[in-house]
Amino acid sequence: MEIPFQRKADRTTSLLLRAFPFFGWLDTLSLSSVKSDFFAGLSVALVLIPQSMAYAQLAGLPPYYGLYASLFPPMLAALFGSSRQLATGPVAIVSLMTSAALAPLATVGGSAYIAYAILLGLVVGIFQFCIGVLRLGMIVNFLSHPVVNGFVNAGALIIATSQLSKLFGVSVDEAEHHYRTIYRVIAAAIHYTHWPTLLLGALAFVIMYVLKRIDRRIPNVLVAVVVTILISWSTGFEHNVKVGLDAIAVPEVRGAVNDFNSAVQEMKKLGDQKVALMPEVERAKQAFGSHGRKTLDLTHQLALITFRMEDLKEESGRMREKLRSFLFSGVSGLSGKEVFYLRDRVPAGMKTDGRTWRIKVKNDPLDPQGVQMVGGGSVVGKIPKGMPAFSIPSINMKVMLQLLPIAAIISLLGFMEAISIAKGMAAQTGQRLDPNQELIGQGIANIVGAFGQSYPVSGSFSRSAVNLQSGAKTGLSSVFTSVCVGIVLLFFTPLLYYLPDSVLAAIIMMAVLGLINISGFVHAWKAQWYDGLISIITFVATLITAPNLEIGIMIGVLLSLGVFLYKSMRPKVTSLSMYPDQSYRSAKQHGLKECRHIAMIRFEGQLFYANAGFLEEMIFDLTKTKRELRHIHIVANGINDMDSSGEEILSLVVERVRSAGYDISFSGVNENVLEVLKRTHLYERIGERNIFPTMQAAVKTIHARSHTQCREDECPLMSVCFI
Repeated sequence: MEIPFQRKADRTTSLLLRAFPFFGWLDTLSLSSVKSDFFAGLSVALVLIPQSMAYAQLAGLPPYYGLYASLFPPMLAALFGSSRQLATGPVAIVSLMTSAALAPLATVGGSAYIAYAILLGLVVGIFQFCIGVLRLGMIVNFLSHPVVNGFVNAGALIIATSQLSKLFGVSVDEAEHHYRTIYRVIAAAIHYTHWPTLLLGALAFVIMYVLKRIDRRIPNVLVAVVVTILISWSTGFEHNVKVGLDAIAVPEVRGAVNDFNSAVQEMKKLGDQKVALMPEVERAKQAFGSHGRKTLDLTHQLALITFRMEDLKEESGRMREKLRSFLFSGVSGLSGKEVFYLRDRVPAGMKTDGRTWRIKVKNDPLDPQGVQMVGGGSVVGKIPKGMPAFSIPSINMKVMLQLLPIAAIISLLGFMEAISIAKGMAAQTGQRLDPNQELIGQGIANIVGAFGQSYPVSGSFSRSAVNLQSGAKTGLSSVFTSVCVGIVLLFFTPLLYYLPDSVLAAIIMMAVLGLINISGFVHAWKAQWYDGLISIITFVATLITAPNLEIGIMIGVLLSLGVFLYKSMRPKVTSLSMYPDQSYRSAKQHGLKECRHIAMIRFEGQLFYANAGFLEEMIFDLTKTKRELRHIHIVANGINDMDSSGEEILSLVVERVRSAGYDISFSGVNENVLEVLKRTHLYERIGERNIFPTMQAAVKTIHARSHTQCREDECPLMSVCFI
């Protein structure tokens, strides 16, 4: 009676561990392991806090949303995943894809954009959780390694170049394609570079690089952040003032501001009209049909508004670029207030303040009574103190469906990155890893994270390495990481105000250097030339189509599937002869003669409807080219499966070969294929005497049958014969 109870208890324990994996390591905790986990969690937090803020900016979000994404997800992924050392949180590639997915839907950094980013995190989490629960983790195999390598390398370059504007201290509008945006950044940097911004970014680079070379255990990112914050605070790095338009003593600038404001205000007005008109068009379609007069009139109005908005968008963009190009010098006026002149038109005898001033222009109209003049560098600024509000994300089914394709790509890419890291660490620790449980853990982290205002997250290679090297024993280290982030949010956010944006850019660029892997292209090419080509095409396509990153990766996936289908439809068929080690190998590859009377061919791949005709074609080509042929022997070791179409073609081949006066036999038939042959009675039609267990056994028998009354002195199947 004890055995059933024992089985029931084991089953209950197994289900409990699957639902709550952290119970598996709670029992192993000791004072020593808790101490190790605490210091590991603290070490990861010291890297995560500045990195997460940088990645949030990369995603187009205010920096503090990176801290929100680092609060709950690391802890939840550790508690419900299977890896004990995987460090979850904001990562570069996922942040870049978040930006690419949301940029067409809303203004970067706006309230709608933030809401969509949180919603995207929820969709990604649901997708990951579902495929984990359904144990469908194998779908990640649709992203082949050559495709991922090409995409990640392109992504690293896109990420690095996207930070150039922050590094040079310039502002430009995003272009339709990323390479055009970079051209604008370079042109703006040639026109004017804010040198203190560039120098602080360069200093951060040097600090991180040198400290990493000295000792990887030193929190180099944190040191760079602390040093540059102190410099920024002590030197007055940020220097902004708000002035009335009358303080800018340049009539041309005043006119440009008025033109810009007019274009933006009209565009906003037309946008409101468009939003109000769209439901009317839908109602007219339902009432009068798509070609009704009322519907056509409203559709025409909508088209006119859209065209006018496009014109205004281009016009406001040109005016914004013009306003940003003005460089001013500040001069103390008679009233003691600062007056701004163009830098090369300062009246003679007036002393400037030594700064170069610019107008801060965004997408909103400029306030004539409070134009923001920038005379220094850009900093992170005020970060809200306290925990994020825990609330239900704003659900919009239309937007969710629109985000689903990119959410699926983010989910699979994020999971591939996470599981690759986890497998590498499991190989070192000897820990058992469950990919589907890892998907569940990542899914829960993203779902619950979205309720805490988090955007999509994944496993981080660099922070996981820090976690492992710092001695993390269990997932408790990630719990301590989350606690540290919470403490920073509660008490220390004011200290981050003076952190220069160029330093965040340097942190991102330093981090993505590790993603660049040129050897991946070389390795793929050496393995198979077409894999290398797919990797290169994915790389180039991703660069060209950015910021529409999903296009690049879909091109790579389609190419991989195309190659797979082509190889499946035209599998490798090899003619064999005896090799010096007495085995049978490719005659063409090794320069061996082929037997004139026996065609010994090896078919590699499953025999199914898409390639069965190819086998038939190859065999009948042999009968035409080999005039002294008497016997066809098919080495079937490589045929691991066969469907009904394959069986029918094989039956037809056997019948036609024998009708033409040739013998046919098989060797090394797989058990699955043998079962199909027996069920369809093709086994009897071939004949048991014509089915051999091995090639060697087949040659011994069929050689004598096929070499009666022949003039072949030395058979390449019985002895080695080179060409």
